[in-house]
Amino acid sequence: MLLHHHFIQTAKQFEHKLAVVDRTLGRRLTYKETLIGALILAKKLKKYPEGFVGILLPNSVGSVLSVLATLFSGRVPVMINYSTGAECNCRFAQSKCDFRTIITSRALCKKIGCAHVEGMEYLEDIMESVSKIDKATAFFKASLPIEMLMRLIAGGQDDDTVLILFTSGSEREPKAVQLSHRNICANVESFSQCYHFESADVFLANLPYFHVFGQTVNLWTPVMFGMTLVTCANPLEAKSICEIVREEKVTLFTGTPTFFWGYLRNSKPGDFDTVRIMLAGADKCPEALRASMLEKHGKVLLEAYGTTETSPAITVNTPENNRPGSVGRPIPGVDIRVENYETDEPCEIGVTGKILVRGENVMKGYFDDFEQTTMRIRHGWYDTGDMGYLDADGYLWHVGRLKRFLKVGGEMVSLVKVENAMETLLPPEVECCVVEIPDSLRGARIVAAVTQEIDEKTILKQLGEILTAIELPSRFVVLPEMPKSGSGKLDFRRITEMVREQVRR
Repeated sequence: MLLHHHFIQTAKQFEHKLAVVDRTLGRRLTYKETLIGALILAKKLKKYPEGFVGILLPNSVGSVLSVLATLFSGRVPVMINYSTGAECNCRFAQSKCDFRTIITSRALCKKIGCAHVEGMEYLEDIMESVSKIDKATAFFKASLPIEMLMRLIAGGQDDDTVLILFTSGSEREPKAVQLSHRNICANVESFSQCYHFESADVFLANLPYFHVFGQTVNLWTPVMFGMTLVTCANPLEAKSICEIVREEKVTLFTGTPTFFWGYLRNSKPGDFDTVRIMLAGADKCPEALRASMLEKHGKVLLEAYGTTETSPAITVNTPENNRPGSVGRPIPGVDIRVENYETDEPCEIGVTGKILVRGENVMKGYFDDFEQTTMRIRHGWYDTGDMGYLDADGYLWHVGRLKRFLKVGGEMVSLVKVENAMETLLPPEVECCVVEIPDSLRGARIVAAVTQEIDEKTILKQLGEILTAIELPSRFVVLPEMPKSGSGKLDFRRITEMVREQVRR
């Protein structure tokens, strides 16, 4: 079923139930009010060109209504990252996907210092133009039976593109990922079987909607099950997030490890008492974070794995089946194949190789990039570009991007393995990232970046007891902070540039 049609069914079933709590603006909308708001905005959007419509908004009532209204009007949302370089991101998205209109907020642009980009339309101006007739018409439509209402909004096919999301660009130029209604519906239905979602759940929508984790998990999952979603404009405001979780009695709570570290440090005992599922994804989850969350709050931080191209969920750990350190088992309907990175032959249990995925959650392809699409999807299998292995019980162990392996003296070395070893030795407040720099003699050298001065000799000695000689960092550099994307993932490209700059000095 089309996602916006699914929303209409939910809205009609749970008309008077609280749908969206916007803590930033202090607004609370029922499902019927959300439906009416989306219908009003959809009418306003029809005056703009058909096709793609950019959305540059933080998680809020406005962003929820904008995504729904764009689909209601027969257009396709292109989600744009506002966290860093918003103006550049807008122009890149417009150029890549060939569209003009971007729905944004004047208040947001002022706050983040984003200059006006041609094609920007501000929600403040659009809402000011709403008349009593617009409201009455939308109220009348929202009161119609489901079948009649669905005929008044855009239709389509399950395999139509429902939205465009951009890859993080942490390693190269972002790619425009086309996800279909079928992709996201299949993903939500599959992982919901693992977590037993209910309409009574309250989902914290703290992950930005320009990120696939936020889009599928923090928007469409609550909508499809009739939950209440609580939007947070800035996931980095850790103290406020903890207060929101406690006050709104949140039961489902997701985030990246970076975000969870902030929440852990700023939380008080009792803040997370109502949470029944706490799920980390988008980056590897340190053991120290899991242990600290369990010690302070008695909550098991589960880890999952996914990609933008897979809508996103691939594997999950659950309360019933949890193997800490792994990223869990495949969700229903998703197959995993681990191949030798050189021969493409299937790897045996416990042997590291490339992770390939097959299922209805795999994207349609990269927009206007047939070459990259055919390189990544072969015979129905999507090549994630990640490395890992399956254990005898079917749990997947993620060991890093293929690009984060390098050959040193003819041997393959995992930079993530080095990072994991370092994290066991460094204090929890010290972040680390291991990168490769060119070396004229050995081809490559390993350099470890840390956010505080450390006792290098002691750390190297301790690492020598865990790692082989070729896996040891040849040098340590101190960075004031680790650059991250708006979703909390490490920006490896920027970190590598900073490290190489320091090494050249």
